[in-house]
This record gives sequence, structure tokens and C-alpha cells, in this order.
Amino acid sequence: MLEWENVLGQTASALGNAAVDCILEFLKILPEEVTEGRKINLTEEELATRTQELLEQNAAQVLAMLTQFSQSSASAAANPRLFECTTSWLREIPVADIVRTPLFDTVINALSIDASFDAAVDCLCTMLRDTREVDESLEVIQIMYPRILSIRPKIAEMAASGDLNAFKGITRVFAEAGEAWVVMIARLPVEFRGLVEAVLECCTRDQDRDAIALTFLFWYELKQIITLEKYKPARSTYGEIFGRLVDVMIKHLEYPTPEGPDESDLFDGDREQEEKFREFRHQMGDVLKDCCEVITVTECLSKSVNSIRKWISTYSSQATDTMVPHWQELEAPLFSMRAMGRMVSPEENTILPQVIPLIVQIPNHAKLRFQAIMALARYTDWTSQHPEFLQPQLNFVTAGFNHSSGEVVGAAALAFKFFGTDCRILLRSHVNELHNFYESVLDKLPPLSQAEITEGAACVVSAQDIDQIYPMFKLYCDPIIKRMMSCANDAKNGSSDSGNLAVADYLQLLTIFIQNIQPYVSPEEENPAVRYCQDILPVLSTIADNFRNSTPILERICRCWRYMVLSYRTAITPLLPTLATQLASGFENTRQGCFLWATDSVLREFAIGQEWVDPTTSRAVYKFFEQQAVAFLRIMNDLPPQDLPDVIEDFFRLLIDAIIYYHQQLLLSPLCQHILSASASALTLQQAPPLTAALHFLRDFFSYGTDHPNSSNFYHDDSSQPQISSQLQQAVEELVGSIGETIVQRIMTGMMFHFPRDCIQDGSGVLLTLFEIKPREVVAWVRATLSMLPAGSVKVGETDRLMDAVGEKVQMGDLRKVRVLLQDFTNSYRRRNVAPREGLGRLEATRFRFSG
Repeated sequence: MLEWENVLGQTASALGNAAVDCILEFLKILPEEVTEGRKINLTEEELATRTQELLEQNAAQVLAMLTQFSQSSASAAANPRLFECTTSWLREIPVADIVRTPLFDTVINALSIDASFDAAVDCLCTMLRDTREVDESLEVIQIMYPRILSIRPKIAEMAASGDLNAFKGITRVFAEAGEAWVVMIARLPVEFRGLVEAVLECCTRDQDRDAIALTFLFWYELKQIITLEKYKPARSTYGEIFGRLVDVMIKHLEYPTPEGPDESDLFDGDREQEEKFREFRHQMGDVLKDCCEVITVTECLSKSVNSIRKWISTYSSQATDTMVPHWQELEAPLFSMRAMGRMVSPEENTILPQVIPLIVQIPNHAKLRFQAIMALARYTDWTSQHPEFLQPQLNFVTAGFNHSSGEVVGAAALAFKFFGTDCRILLRSHVNELHNFYESVLDKLPPLSQAEITEGAACVVSAQDIDQIYPMFKLYCDPIIKRMMSCANDAKNGSSDSGNLAVADYLQLLTIFIQNIQPYVSPEEENPAVRYCQDILPVLSTIADNFRNSTPILERICRCWRYMVLSYRTAITPLLPTLATQLASGFENTRQGCFLWATDSVLREFAIGQEWVDPTTSRAVYKFFEQQAVAFLRIMNDLPPQDLPDVIEDFFRLLIDAIIYYHQQLLLSPLCQHILSASASALTLQQAPPLTAALHFLRDFFSYGTDHPNSSNFYHDDSSQPQISSQLQQAVEELVGSIGETIVQRIMTGMMFHFPRDCIQDGSGVLLTLFEIKPREVVAWVRATLSMLPAGSVKVGETDRLMDAVGEKVQMGDLRKVRVLLQDFTNSYRRRNVAPREGLGRLEATRFRFSG
């Protein structure tokens, strides 16, 4: 209703004084509908004009109405709709205008009234957020700050009342004030110290830990600014407050104390609450890290150590194997030490030498032992610089593997991994003892813990001298091979999946050793790790041949082969013929994409021009790639793409590397025509991963028909552009001429009907590249595609307008705008239409065929 003027006056007159709530509700909704309405049938110009008429021109009148109403009676001043309406109009009414009226006093006073408290909190917080630009809001802050501080006594009052919602509300006010004025807090630390202390008081009095999370962002932002050199005085002023904050956080980290004697269930069976508390503790750990940056790590750690010592002096004499009094007061500082571990330098020599001997004497309580082991795992880098502390810690961790709690065992496995990783040099002389320990516990652990302890052991093996790598590799992995073969025999004779999964888990352990044991050996010498890979390759090949229907086993075997190539690179050359044969036969027999994934590593590591790679080997690798490509095309001929999404994704990711490293060979190969036809067929899929891979390949492929191909081979001249021969460009242009129309049709159809949103950009990117190669032809192909759309799905003249605009931009050479035009059209089309149930008619894709 563009002609309706004097909206506020007429509405107020029509409703009358008796309908004040209705007027307030109308006023509240008006700004929301004007600025956020989704069904406004107006042009941009009409909407802008109407917004000015309804909101901007009425802001002063609304403020006067709200102020007058707030002063009319005590009940009016307590009406929550008044504050909801004020909050809504803060989009238009400057905070500076409100704080100079009695309405601001009414908002502050409403915090003392239960009925209006929540609405007043929302209103006040919105006002505070509007003052974040402190230099522009200095006068407003000078008015608001004393009034905000005046409500600080309510913190204690609401904490004592037990009203959790009220306490959260008052905490939110102070936290929002701190976030909004953090720059002023840093500039004027003496003047604004009261606000920071108020936020700290909110944290201290939050016994239920429901409101404290509201302050975390404030502490982070304050830390960010006062750790700058410019605000060094503020850092000194607030250092004492951050010190008290550490004490508060450590106290809040404590687990709840159960009401009864049963300590196995601390949350009365509420698993959601327990998980929420665990997550909450890690957030508090982040606050502790902030404190470390403000008052130094040493001071923060000393507070944790003091808490540990306090518990030891008070309760350690009462602790037994079955009962540990007030264990929560010991577990919390242990967690705090774990949380702050990342901030501690390996050169720290003040606190850790005192506390590590205390931690390894922690009582055998599940929660305490878990937290102690996890804390030690955080300081393995420090331990590597202080070898005198290694043995007690390692004894403490290894004892954890015999604990009855699964959580403690899992923590011990994780800690062992970090000790092996960071202290490998210190442990290298203990490799035989560690093997005995590794063998004794491996079969008792779940798969995740097996992988973690294996990584630790593998790192220790990797630190051995070159002449010891092969025997140690064999010492650790031969028993795994035996276990794997035993499980494989059982799985072959049985019918359950558990046997197959056990084989896959052992394959994962082998892969971890291969990933981590990478000795440096000159190219002229035999790599001892490759020697062991050669020993186990027949075993892996046999398992792959016998478990062709087990996806977990095949994926783990291919992963193992892939890391053989990635870890040892050209040193793996003697194994290449056997490996290539297995990858080729495995893909042909199983049709599993993991064989293509492993092939990709061979393709990259032995590409033409790579260091220490013989050209003959590179040519053989390319022939191997073509063999895999032919096998894939035959599979695509037999099965529709909907049955092969994972294989299609792996194949096109393989092609992306092939076009980078072997473009000279691939672009001139007769297989290209078939590969592009297969990509057009793949574009009928609806899953994002295979579509993304196919579109990325097409864009890379067609880029070789332009002057700026997507290549990693650059020449160090002034242009730093790869050199592309005219022969390759001509080959790409010919391929575009023969199959480009099909590609354009499939991409346009996908963008209009079935591509996931994440694939729209990639689809238009391929079209953009095609426009660069053959602009006129692509314009014609797009027009032809649009002419095949279902009747009535496009407005009369819409196609012509689009194509005229596209043709104009093509003539101007502004291809970026062409991309925008096509994306806008396809997005609009998707909103207005859905794919017909009876099919896409002439836009339906034809079945891919390959007779090679």
C-alpha cells in the first residue's frame, strides 16, 4: 500500500489508548517486516522509498511515543512489550538518542522487575552492541558505563536467589558490555577495571556453571588486545584479575560431587549433560591458555601445582586403592595442566621439574589416572629436552595399559604414541624392550589404540641406525603379518565380517610402520625399508587376490601400497612391475576405486622430469595409466554411472594428475575422446564428490586449449607461464568441436536441475573455459540446450534476452559477465522449476559406450 501515509498516527488512533499492547506489538513488528520481509512485492526503488517513509521518518516520533509510554505508569514501565519494541527500533533509532531520554532509566530499572527482566536484558545488550565503535560512541559510553556499574550488586543478589535465568541475564549484560568496550578497557585500565572485575565476579559466583560460558569471548578479546605492546600498562593492571581467573577456572573444572556413595555415575545417568560438561571443560581450557599469554605460563602452572600440593598435603594420607577422598580437587588441576600444555616451552625449567614427580605418584583412581596420563602426554616435547624425567613417566604410562578402565587404557595408548614420536631419540636404545612390551599389549587393545601405540613404536624404529632398520622393521612387523595371515585363513573359511575387519586392522598397522619408517638413503644404495616391503609384497598380493569382495581389506591394501610409493618414492622402483601388475589386475577384477587411488601415487612420483626418475620408467608408468583408463572405460560401458560414483571420483582425480604430469601424452591420445564422453556421462550424477572431480578434470583439460593452462610446470621467464605447443591447443580445440556440445548440454542441464549447490561454481567454470576456446559455438550450444527445456518452464522471451546478453558480452570479451549471467539464469530456473517426473525429454543423457 504505497499510498498509505501517516501509518503510525492512523494506527494509534484506530486502536485507541485501550489497546496499548496492540500498538506496541505493531511497532515491534514494523521494522522487522520492512527490513527482513521475504514476500514484499516491490521494486528496489519502491522498497527503499517506503523504508524511508515508514522507518527513518518515523524514528523520532516512535522514540517520543515509547518514552511517553514508559513514564505513564508503573505498569507501563514494567511492560516487556515496551522493551521488545525498543529493541526492534534500535535498527533506526540511534542509541545516543535513547540514553538521553528517561526511557534508558526505565530499561535499567526494569532489570529489577521479574516480568520485564528478559526483555530489558535483550534491549540493553542490543544497545551495548551498537556502541562497539567506541571512538564514535564516547559520549554514549560515558552515560551508560556508570549505569551499568550501578547494577553490579545484582550479581550477588541473583546468585544468592538461585534464579539461574536471572543470573545468566545479568552475566550476559556485563559480558556484552566488556565485549563492546574492550578497546576502552585497554585504553583506560584504571577507569574500566570495575567492569572487568564485575565479569570476573560473574564467573566466580556461577556455582552451576551455566552462565560462565557467556564470558569466554570477552576474556579472549581482552587477551588479544592487552597482549599488544601498545597496551602494556593495561596488561600490568589486569594481571592480578587474570590470576584470579585462573583460580576460578580450575575450581569450575571440578567434576560434580555425587550425593551417594556411587561414584561411577556423576551425572545421574544424564549422558547428554556429561558430554556437555566434557566439552565445556575444553572451552575453559581455552580461557586458561588466554591467561597464560597475559600473566605467563609459569604463573598459571604454579597455580595448578599449588592446587595439587594442597590436595596431597590434605588428603593423600587418606587415599587407598579403592577410595580417594575429594578426588575432584586433584583431577581439576591435572586437567588444567593438560589444557595449558601447548603454551609451555620445552625450555621451561621452573615448574615442570617440580610437578612431574608429583604426577607419577597419583593414586590409582580411574579419573585421576586418566587425567594424569593425558597431562603427561601433553609434555612429551618437554620431556625430550629433559631425559632424566623420561623413565618415571614411561613406567607410569605403561602401567596404565593394565588398568581396568578402558578410558585409562586409551589414554595410555595415546600417550605412548606421543612419547614415541617426541622422544624417539631417547628411546632408540630401548627398542628391543619396547618390542616385548608392544607384543604383550597389542592384542588387548581396541583398533584405535592399536594404531596409536603402533605409531609410537614405529617412530622409535625410525630412529635406528640404517643397518638396524631392516631387522627392527622385521622384528616388529613379522608378528603382525603372522596374525594377519591367521585371521585371513579364519576369515576365508568363515562367513562373518569380523574376520575381514581384523585383517583390515592389521593391514592398517603395517601401513603405519611404512608411513613412519622413512630412512634417508642415497639413490645409489638399497633402502632397507624397501627391502622389507619387497618381502611382504607377495603376502599382500595373495590377500588381495583372495578377498576380492571385501572392500575394507582392499582399501587397506591399496593404502599400504600407496604409502610404499609416497614414503620411499624412487627407491620403490624395483617393486614397480609387481606393484603395477597387482594394481591393474586388482582393478580389473574387483572394480574398486581404491586401486585407482593407489595408481595415482605411482603416476605422480614417477612423472616425466621428476628427480632420479629414468625416462623409460616414466613412459612405462604412462602405459600403465592408459591400461587403467581402458579398464575404467570398459566398466563404464557395462554399468551406469549411478552404480559407480566412488570409482568415477577416483578415476577423475587420477586424470587430474595425469593431465598435470603427462599432458603431452594424454592430450594427443586417442583415449581422450572416450574419456570426455565418460565425463559427460558422469555429469548425470547427483552426488557432489564425483561431480566435483569430473568438473575439475574438465576445466583442467580444456584449459590446455587456452593460453593459461592449469599446469604446475612453469618456466622461469618473465611471464612465468607454461609453454603449450600449438599442436596441443589444436588437439583440444578439435575435441571441443566434436564433443563440446554434449558437455555444454550436460553442464547446463545439471546446473538447472540436479547439480548440488557446491558444484554450480565448478560447472560455470568449465563453461567459462569453453567460451574462451570457441565462443560462438558455445553460444549456439547453450541456445540449443535452452530450446530443449520442457514447454512452459521458461517465460516467453526469457531465453532470447539471456542469449542476447550473452552474445553481447562474448563480443566484448567480457567472459566473466557471461559466467554470472548463466549462473543467475540457472539459479532462477531452479527456484521456479523441478525436474519433471516423466524425465527431461530431449535433455536426457545417452548411455556411454566404449568398444576398446
